Amino acid sequence: MGHLVSDFITLLVVVDPLAASSVFLAVTAGVTAPAKRRIATLAVLFALGVCLFFIVVGQIIIEAMGISLRAFQIAGGIVLFLFAASMILSDPKEPAGGGDGGVASLAVYPLAIPAIAGPGTMLTVMLLTDNDRYGVADQAITTGVVVAVLVVQYVLLLAAEPVSRVIGRSGASILRRVMGMILASVAVNAVLTALGSWIGLPKV
Repeated sequence: MGHLVSDFITLLVVVDPLAASSVFLAVTAGVTAPAKRRIATLAVLFALGVCLFFIVVGQIIIEAMGISLRAFQIAGGIVLFLFAASMILSDPKEPAGGGDGGVASLAVYPLAIPAIAGPGTMLTVMLLTDNDRYGVADQAITTGVVVAVLVVQYVLLLAAEPVSRVIGRSGASILRRVMGMILASVAVNAVLTALGSWIGLPKV
């Protein structure tokens, strides 16, 4: 039981559902309530798919390609920074005609990746299901923990929609830019941390 609680807390911290919910609130400004629910549902399902992929074959692929943790962290930081810059400098766009294509697009990026299933989440699920240390039964249990964390994320995404109604479009626009600055800082910190650990510099 202690192992499960530890894994749950670790994944909850890495996924950071509150941060992902803030991104959801920012990027869905002006989107209808039903569309927001579809985006939330698809984003969590896509994130689950990504996590399952890395649990099953992620470690095999990473080891075969010789990709390091630092490379993952830097790549994730760059992608996150580019998204953060778009949050700061541009206005949110509604899905074209409210169609499923636009909804799915928002659900995949930036919500499922990198807000929910970012590089940190991918690497964490691989470490918690390390093929060299854990059997299929243990990996199945950890997969259940991943599902539980994503359920928490889904509930918080749904709760973000009533908040959006309270603050209105102007408030959402302000929140979008504030969150963009925070995410940009997180992205830069991720890249600097990875580079610092590579060349032996003190923490930023």
